[in-house]
Amino acid sequence: MYKKACGATAGCTEPEPDRDPIIIRDATKTNFTECDYNDYDIVKAVQYGAIKRVQDLVDAGYDVNQPDNDTVSLLHWAAINNRVEIIKYLLEKNATVDVIGGDLNATPLHWASRQGHLASIVLLIKAGADPEIMDAEGCNCMHLASQFGHTAVVAYYIANNISPDSFDTGGMTALMWSSWKIMSLDPVRLLLTLGANPNLQDLTHGNTAMHWAIMARNPRAIYTLIFKGKANLDISNQRGDTALQLLQQHINSPWIHYEVADRIKDITQRRSNANILMKLTMNQRLRWWTLVILPFVFLFTIGLIISIDTFFILKILILCVFCAIVSIVKRIMLDDNLQSQLPLYFYWASKAFFYVSWAFYISRVVSSFVTLLFIFVNILLWIAFIRLWKGDPGIIKTTHSQRLKTIIELSNMTLEKGKNGFEPTKFCSACLVQKPLRSKHCSVCDHCVGKFDHHCPWIGNDVGVGNHQTFMLFLFLILSVMVLIFYGGVMFYSVECNFTVADGIWNAILTIESCSPWVAWMMINGWFHLLWVSILTTIQIYQIVFIGMTTNERINRGRYRHFMELGGKSPFNLGPWRNLAEFLRCTCCGLLKFKSNNWMAFSNRNDENLIVPDEQLQFV
Repeated sequence: MYKKACGATAGCTEPEPDRDPIIIRDATKTNFTECDYNDYDIVKAVQYGAIKRVQDLVDAGYDVNQPDNDTVSLLHWAAINNRVEIIKYLLEKNATVDVIGGDLNATPLHWASRQGHLASIVLLIKAGADPEIMDAEGCNCMHLASQFGHTAVVAYYIANNISPDSFDTGGMTALMWSSWKIMSLDPVRLLLTLGANPNLQDLTHGNTAMHWAIMARNPRAIYTLIFKGKANLDISNQRGDTALQLLQQHINSPWIHYEVADRIKDITQRRSNANILMKLTMNQRLRWWTLVILPFVFLFTIGLIISIDTFFILKILILCVFCAIVSIVKRIMLDDNLQSQLPLYFYWASKAFFYVSWAFYISRVVSSFVTLLFIFVNILLWIAFIRLWKGDPGIIKTTHSQRLKTIIELSNMTLEKGKNGFEPTKFCSACLVQKPLRSKHCSVCDHCVGKFDHHCPWIGNDVGVGNHQTFMLFLFLILSVMVLIFYGGVMFYSVECNFTVADGIWNAILTIESCSPWVAWMMINGWFHLLWVSILTTIQIYQIVFIGMTTNERINRGRYRHFMELGGKSPFNLGPWRNLAEFLRCTCCGLLKFKSNNWMAFSNRNDENLIVPDEQLQFV
């Protein structure tokens, strides 16, 4: 393996002689002014970052390319300890950048890659280091970074035109190594995003990345390869085992994600010699139509059952049996992904039956003006819904070339400013974009959204800076429709059924049941719509107007520094009237002027450099 380096964790404290040497990864710890390092030899001075001692010894005639007794150069020691200033100095003194040394015949770039020292890597690459040189184990620098989970380093190498599918001498790719060695989400996800092929096979065993992930019992890699990489599960290795066969053997293991297990069961059942009924339940087209039709059947059948002229208890029993059947059908026909889409289709079904009820029952008891108002409001509602369903919520868009450019820029920032340019709060490792302030990556839609509020299953889309105003209009229009439904229902029972509240609750229920239970069923649906929409609208108004937060920020404010520094309060809160004016982009006939953040663009400024409320929205 690689030669271990010496270092210090603070000041001049040396490692205890009976312990392994400590590898230092902090390039900023180079201040040794209070330390006595005059007796250090040059190797020890490089390891400890004592640059003045290194300069003195080099000026006294020491050859910067002179290896130590283990054939390790000074540049190796500086790289493995992330001594950026010493690396710069040695390169200025013509140190050989791709010098081979150590037990594994590795370059300084190999040593830095193994430890994930991005600043040193950027510096060496700029000096002409070759990241594709193989060490004695047959690995180039990207393979090493993948083996140890250094995601930012892997990204930097790909951005510097190293193929994500390059093989080591054993035929292993970076994706195979990370699937085998690393249990975290990245760099597997990053490699797939940057174009790594999940279906390549290594030259020794014929395994794909999925084979290696299964053998390592790596649930995150398995999930990512299936659902993001669309890995082919039918490729056989040299033993004749496919990834599908291996997953089938472990289908009930606790380390298998439940969505992966469902996918494997679906594939298995579709391919088995099952009966016709079993094959029908696995048919994807049939399952999709089940998703679409089930809400319509559910709402219509319940309305039909309660309209049957029979005993009340019998109706209850029939309803229970029907609900049990629906539950079984849902469990058999709909996987988790399809079930997550059910609210959208329930929304469609409920609206369709509202319109049918209005046309056949309510329209004959209300004025033409009310009917026209109902039609007009619903036209606006569907326009808002389609814009929300198919529109752009504020997706942070990028291209492959822009991603690579961003990676280079952040890597250079790591070298120049000594800060981690790939900090998770400012960089999305899924989209490979710099995250604008107040943005968030939606795991459902798999993209970053500017000023992200929440993912709404009722519209099948996110709510963000691009559609938040439309979403609020959508909520108010739903409330308006539900009020009209209630008004129409009350008018129907008053005119058609001679219903009065004075008759008492029980008599009212009997009157409704004998007259038209269907309208009552629609009113119950309308009441549930009214309830949840009223709650959601109230919460949204409170967040927008009174506290200046999004739903995501209110729930996760403990994760964001600019909220924690204010004790959980929002730095974007301008006061109720100004919050409302800023949200509506209303200048109040020129009385207000805006100096607003662009929530779709990343700012190079730090979090402390937020726009102060008084600067963001001012009276003219």
